[in-house]
Amino acid sequence: MQQQLKEKVKALPLTPGVYLMKDSLGNIIYVGKAKQLRKRVQSYFVKNSGHSPKTRVLVSHIRDLEVRHADTEFEAFLLECRLIKELRPAYNRKMKNPETYTYITLHRARENGLRYFSVSYSPEDKVGLRRFGPYSSRGTVERALEGIKEGLRIACSNPSGRSGPCLNHALGRCIGMCAGGKAAEAYEAIVDRIILFLEGQSTDIPELMEKRMVEAAERFDFEAAARYRDEGRAVAYLLQKEKMISFAETGHISVVLEEMDGGWAKLFLIKGNRLLLNHRLSLAADEQTTPALAREIAARVRSAYVSAGADTQGPITRFDVDEAQIIYSYLQSNAACSRQLDQAWLGDNAPPSLLEEEAAQLLEDQSRLAVLEAAAGDGEAAAGGDAEVVAEMAEHEFDPERGYDYGPGQN
Repeated sequence: MQQQLKEKVKALPLTPGVYLMKDSLGNIIYVGKAKQLRKRVQSYFVKNSGHSPKTRVLVSHIRDLEVRHADTEFEAFLLECRLIKELRPAYNRKMKNPETYTYITLHRARENGLRYFSVSYSPEDKVGLRRFGPYSSRGTVERALEGIKEGLRIACSNPSGRSGPCLNHALGRCIGMCAGGKAAEAYEAIVDRIILFLEGQSTDIPELMEKRMVEAAERFDFEAAARYRDEGRAVAYLLQKEKMISFAETGHISVVLEEMDGGWAKLFLIKGNRLLLNHRLSLAADEQTTPALAREIAARVRSAYVSAGADTQGPITRFDVDEAQIIYSYLQSNAACSRQLDQAWLGDNAPPSLLEEEAAQLLEDQSRLAVLEAAAGDGEAAAGGDAEVVAEMAEHEFDPERGYDYGPGQN
């Protein structure tokens, strides 16, 4: 590492923010966020023998860096999200290449009228009955669909049914819908089950995949068990992605409270992937002043929501999904102190007590989280302070050729 860059990294603060990695031409090639900037950025240049080949490729191109400071980790998340969307750096794929997104489309076959699923890159293609997605890993989507078809015994090798039951029917992988009759009716019912799963309304298919894996392991068929495990993870990915899409489409309203140093906190109001409120708040409260603080939070949240006005949610874009994924993942993590709000609580005619109760619960959650973080901080210090470095490195894993892959086991 060049001496000038080394000094710049050494001078970074132990505060939240976003770092922008640059190459020899000054181009921004990677954007990442950090809870503690110095630790996170240093982790790229120390112990590099433990880095993946992908990370080492990135590091070999870094010649300079720029940082943008934030008050809290969640604010750094939001800033990272916006910068990746604006800059589309070469080593970030979260919002870089919309053409690589994948969709599952439901069609109806001309030959026999049965419905079937296909995978494509074409969101503009109007052919088809329904479309699910977008998904950011085509390989994972294809693996999931194949696993579902085999698990539900609809892996037909002769969907046209012109020559009678297919070979897979004889092998027990097809219920025989290719021959028509009652099997075709059963097949249509199975398609309805898959639709419910893709809509996020059913979990019976992931449960089926888990059962297949366990049964294979009990038979000591470990090769099949490993395949079923991978297919099960791919199926879980579809379900998780559908939740994120729903998060963006329906405009879930979340209030987030994140503690800062000196008795301050940041209050955020998020609707879907849209930031409505970013306010610095004093947490100097005790049992007597907590109700007043809860009322202040409720009033600011309602005011921000009303000021934002009614917005019409258009068709969900791939950028919306990526932004929602960053926000959704953080809100689901143990680091987040957040509450989901009902839109009815925010109206002018809604009783103030409903929102104030949620604000009081948010303050209670934040107090418990502060205690847990203090205990975790003591443990990290005793362990040498590497916990965040390890977590951050895992979070920002990427592939120089394909970028990020949000398949099973990856961020």
